[in-house]
This record gives sequence, C-alpha cells and structure tokens, in this order.
Amino acid sequence: MYQWVEYQESNHFFSIDTEWKAELINSRNFDREIGHQNPSAMAVESVTVVAPQVQVGPFTLSNGLVEQINNFRTLSLKDLTASDSDPFLTIRDDYFYHTQQPQRPEVGDVRVRFSFAGLSGETVSSEHVSIVAKQSGEQLLPFKTKSGDVLEILYLEELSAEEVFAREQQHNSMKTWGLRAAGWALMFLAIQLTMRIIYTLVGWVPLLRDLVSVGLKIFALCVSASLSLLTIAAGWFFNRPLMAIALGALALLPVLLARARLPAKKHL
Repeated sequence: MYQWVEYQESNHFFSIDTEWKAELINSRNFDREIGHQNPSAMAVESVTVVAPQVQVGPFTLSNGLVEQINNFRTLSLKDLTASDSDPFLTIRDDYFYHTQQPQRPEVGDVRVRFSFAGLSGETVSSEHVSIVAKQSGEQLLPFKTKSGDVLEILYLEELSAEEVFAREQQHNSMKTWGLRAAGWALMFLAIQLTMRIIYTLVGWVPLLRDLVSVGLKIFALCVSASLSLLTIAAGWFFNRPLMAIALGALALLPVLLARARLPAKKHL
C-alpha cells in the first residue's frame, strides 16, 4: 500500500515521504502527524499459500522441507489484461494496481504482486535440489540421530553429500560463534552495570570520574573475556582437551599480568 513514511535524519529533524510498503505504517507515531495520516488497516494482507502436497519426483516432502523452499520468483503478468469491470484496476510491471494513476499513486492506493517457489513443469524450467532426510515409502521425513539431533535439510541446488554436510557444519560454526559473541557482550554489559556504583560515587570529581570510567571499562573487558573463554574451554574439555587447556590459560592471562605488575613485598 502507498503510505507516508517518516525518517529520522538527526535528533531534531525528521523527513516524510511516500513509498510502497508491504506492512502498515502507523502514522500516529510520526513527529508531524498532521497532514500525513495513513489508513488504519491494509486493504490487502500478504499471505503465503502452500500446496497440500509438495513432491520432488515421486517423493512427497515433509512440512519442514517445504518450509525451506524460499526461491520465490515473480509471476509474470505480461499476457494478462485488466478487467473492464473495474476502471481503477491496471497491470504494470507485473503488479496489479488499484489506483487512478499508477504513475502518480496516492496514499491508500494498493498494488499486488504474486510470487511462486518450487514450481516446475512445461512453462517453468525444472530445478535441482539436494535433500537429507529419512525415506519412508514415498515420503521424505525428518531423521532423528542417536544424539537427538534432527536431520531435515534441503538446498536448492545440486550438491554432493559431503558438500551438504560441509555447509551445515559451516553454518553451525557461524551460529555458535555468534552466540559466543552475544554471550560475551551480555557479560561485559552486566559487569559494567554492576561496577556502575563505583562510578557514581566519584561522579562529582571530573578528572577522577574519567579515570575511573576508563578503568572500569578495562576491568569489565578483561573479566568478561576471561569468563567467556573459561566457559568455552569447559564446553570443549572432553572433545578438544588441548584447545580447552589453551583457552583456560588464555583466560588466566589478565590475572597473571595483573599479579606481575604488583610491586614485590619488602621483607624486613
């Protein structure tokens, strides 16, 4: 639907323009709502319709495999003509437009486009897919491994078994490191907020306040990094003991450096 859209250029400046948007924009949240009201509801909602039975050759796919088919292509409307029963309905650039002037739409006008995925036949070239699943008769179902994991993989290209599992391993590795980074960031934030009370106590002294702020950030960085490395090392202890020991030693490095910088005690 054609709607008003507001963009924040800076802290005190907002710009408003009109664009085609698939989701409803609430104009009540605009900085300048007067004269820029959007409709309260979408005239047409986006919907995805799935065939009750999806097949690859003679095999029927499970719902989990069907959900992985996402190579949507726009349905061509070049061979269709608009109906004469509705003078506001026109076809342009594979869109159905419901507006008086498609080239100069107004707020509230609607355009609709149809897309499809996983279709092959006489008019659409066939596609290659690579699937990892359990065959049960003429059905491809999820396969549950001994470790409790579920294998239900579909790639929209022709791959060997080795290539499929290599990609899955790469995907899982990226996901794992992403979770580790998120865990470290949350730990850093938690430690920094915990130490905030110290910053508050010296906040009235400008120079001391800045020094304490830098020191607390360094402290939170070192502690969060050490705790994160120790957590990762604990998870790898049984599978990769050498890696776990190396990470544990790296986690203790800030402690060792701090102790090395302490002045030696003088014995009388």
